[in-house]
Amino acid sequence: MLKSIGSTWGLTLVTIAVTYVLMPFTLRVLGHDGYGTWLLIGSLTGYLNLLMLGVPMASVRQFAASVGRDDPRELNAAIASCTGLFLVMGAVALLSGLALYAFFTSVYPLPGALARDARGAFLLVVVQLSTGFVMQVPYGLLAAKHEFVRRNAISSVAILARLALTLLLLPVVPDLLALAAIQFAAALVEFLASCWLIFRRFPEIRLDLSLFDRGMVRTIFAFSAFVLLLNVAAQLTFQSDAAVIGRFIGIDQIPYYGIGNSLVVNLMQFVLAIAGVVMPMAARFSATGEIPEVREIFLKWSKVAMSITLLAGVFLIVAGPDFVAWWIGPSFREPTGRVLRILMWSSLVFLPARGVALPVLMGMGRPKWPAITFLVAGVVNLLLSIALARPLGLEGVALGTALPNVASAVVIVVMACRALDLPLGEYVRHVVLRPLVGSLPAFAILWWIARQVNLATLPALALSGAAMLVVFGAAWAGFVYRGDPHFAAMVRERWPGAARS
Repeated sequence: MLKSIGSTWGLTLVTIAVTYVLMPFTLRVLGHDGYGTWLLIGSLTGYLNLLMLGVPMASVRQFAASVGRDDPRELNAAIASCTGLFLVMGAVALLSGLALYAFFTSVYPLPGALARDARGAFLLVVVQLSTGFVMQVPYGLLAAKHEFVRRNAISSVAILARLALTLLLLPVVPDLLALAAIQFAAALVEFLASCWLIFRRFPEIRLDLSLFDRGMVRTIFAFSAFVLLLNVAAQLTFQSDAAVIGRFIGIDQIPYYGIGNSLVVNLMQFVLAIAGVVMPMAARFSATGEIPEVREIFLKWSKVAMSITLLAGVFLIVAGPDFVAWWIGPSFREPTGRVLRILMWSSLVFLPARGVALPVLMGMGRPKWPAITFLVAGVVNLLLSIALARPLGLEGVALGTALPNVASAVVIVVMACRALDLPLGEYVRHVVLRPLVGSLPAFAILWWIARQVNLATLPALALSGAAMLVVFGAAWAGFVYRGDPHFAAMVRERWPGAARS
């Protein structure tokens, strides 16, 4: 489990590093309006992914069941069924993208040269997303085969290829269409490499559409319906803000919000790496009635998720605006910094619930009410953001996102505790209070340093971050994880020699 999560964290680090290089570079090359338009295109076209109807997660579940039964024919039938579904869904997405293109060109007026460039980029992104539906098949197969390390290695290489192509080609052809073409090329390379790996390592796997099974399709859809609700909620929560800002505040303001939001989303990827492993383990133990084991997973990994969130959150809340000023530019310090702090405070509550409580409930076969809860939160998020955008500006949009996230997270944690027959007070003491109290010394030292020196330089950021890490490490070792039975068991399992000594 640690190896799988670790490899996913490695991929997340690569993604974050590339984002930190590309975001200011792309902003500088394209300008505020160009980069804001690119973020707007991503926000609008992202809704096409909802047409996958939750099938990717359901397909992983179906592939994994076939692998567990060691039935190659059933696995190939599942591959054929999912491939057929994705081909149809991709065609629907392409047609829907054309309708979305008409909406984009009519609702968001752009100046002449930028408008022509944006239209071409929009259409190419639609084509990429539509073909990306069938590209989900090899990724699901690699997950079902527990090939996380190799899968993440391929994804890392594709991300680095996109970095190289962007740095080399975008200054030569500084337009949105070139950026879209680079993104499409990197996705295609990742897909082809994944297919090559599958056919090389698993010769029993083959693609035969004649094995398409309608009964299997019904099974897949039975689970995917609730996954779809979660995907809709995620889209409303994390991808609708750019569209709201572009419509009610101005396209040139999107980068200020998008950069702050990207820092929180990158942190979320670390937590979601836990979710990807927790859900199948919860499903396995729940299926055999081993609820105490599920309870242990819930408490252990919720505390880890909370610790990770606090570690990054303390730095971003205190030094985040200065980091943005150094990373992007001084003009971004105040507007982006205010957005970042609002989103980060809410993430202290939201991320542990999203990363552990939700996948535990999904794994236990209780997706209905969590999915509905997050969907309601997503709708409230959109409505609040629209209502607060004009009177409060970017901070209003951030509040519209933050408040429903906190409320939905509390509800999900209560649901998980009830499902596991776990007193809520025990969860709060173990997962929330100890990590929160343990983070206070690090918060205090970083806050004091920020009052003494200007943190908007690389040496100051590095030294203050190192000081915070030292204090965090001491607090974790001496208080947060001292005497923790889950942590001790993890150490004994990973390093038996250390445990004996």
